[in-house]
Amino acid sequence: MAEQKVPASYSCAYLEEGQEELAGPRVVDLRKVHPTPSLAKFHTSEVLFGPSALAELGHCALRLGARRPFLVTDPGLIEAGWADEAIGYLRLTGIQPVTWDDITPNPKDHEVEAAYECYMEAGSDVILAVGGGSCIDAAKGVAILAGNGGRILDYGGIDQVPNPIPPMVMAPSTGGTGADVTQVSVITDTANLVKVAILSRTLVPEISVTDPRLLITMPDELAAATGLDALTHAIESFVSRAHNVLTDNHALHAVRLIAGGALLRSIEQPKLAGPRLAMAQASLEAGMAFSNTILGATHAMSHQVGGLLDAPHGTLNGILLPHVIRFNAEADPTRFVPLAAAAGLPTESVPAEEVALEFAEWTRQLADSVGVPRGLSALGVTEQHVSSLARTTLRDANMTTNPRDAIASDIEALFYAAL
Repeated sequence: MAEQKVPASYSCAYLEEGQEELAGPRVVDLRKVHPTPSLAKFHTSEVLFGPSALAELGHCALRLGARRPFLVTDPGLIEAGWADEAIGYLRLTGIQPVTWDDITPNPKDHEVEAAYECYMEAGSDVILAVGGGSCIDAAKGVAILAGNGGRILDYGGIDQVPNPIPPMVMAPSTGGTGADVTQVSVITDTANLVKVAILSRTLVPEISVTDPRLLITMPDELAAATGLDALTHAIESFVSRAHNVLTDNHALHAVRLIAGGALLRSIEQPKLAGPRLAMAQASLEAGMAFSNTILGATHAMSHQVGGLLDAPHGTLNGILLPHVIRFNAEADPTRFVPLAAAAGLPTESVPAEEVALEFAEWTRQLADSVGVPRGLSALGVTEQHVSSLARTTLRDANMTTNPRDAIASDIEALFYAAL
């Protein structure tokens, strides 16, 4: 029988390196034997994926014990008809939702707290979201307050949500944020004009309902921004200090889907099923990856600009990503080689340093092709903003897993380069 070969695009580290024999049953304190045991963590939601998956929303809510669910959505989803469809499915199962739609892009601290007050007054239980990342992040914020009280900004950082929260079901309407399967919620601190990242395993929704039909009503600029966000999630999770063999394959497959034409074709032919399915899957897989790895400097930087200027998150990522790739590759370009291969770039017999630079340029060309500005100055960032942006970037939780250490002058240089 011919030897079966594992595709090169998949991680083969265990096949190549795992030559030692595995031990039989015994009780071992791994913290003493292996200070950093090579254990892979992978936590994600139950996923329902495919056209018309939204029809399962009511049954999902019932399975989680919903009697009066709290549905977070936004005016655009209401106008497009998706909110009414979701409410119809809930009512078919005999439950009457309470709807909250007073949410803006880059959800604000006061919006989340107002939604929480409505949740409490209504006596709601399970929390649902039908919408993009802003709706989903806001819904997670309501859940945090429902289980823990206080102010939403009290929970910024990693593992600062101590108590259980209500069950959540999320139905994303964009092809990029991945918020429906992640342990992250990002809320704008309106007093200080920064975004606060809240990371906690409690925030991973119980169920993600991914219906690609919802993506067809995205404006082109939103499809471009969220698609670049998904790409950034995949890239940053693959090079993250916390990556593992389970997250790597999801990240690489997301890059292959996006680079294979899914993003461009979904914008050119918005109602064509194939590209929308591919972008929905890319968003889902990139989200599952980065929920377990966290991200890096691109997101840490874009959060600060987004908080300052209320600018589109994915657009900021598209501008910053090539610069951060080049910065990280100076320390170690090798992790960018599989990513470049997934994007279809030549990597055989090419030095890793050159591959990484070509990959950075490829991400910039993709951003060009979907109409993203080449510099932050087009969005209102000036040299006077750089020092404060760099300072708050270093406090962002995503810097903990960036593959290269950075100090304030490094981040300032990146912002200047991206202007």
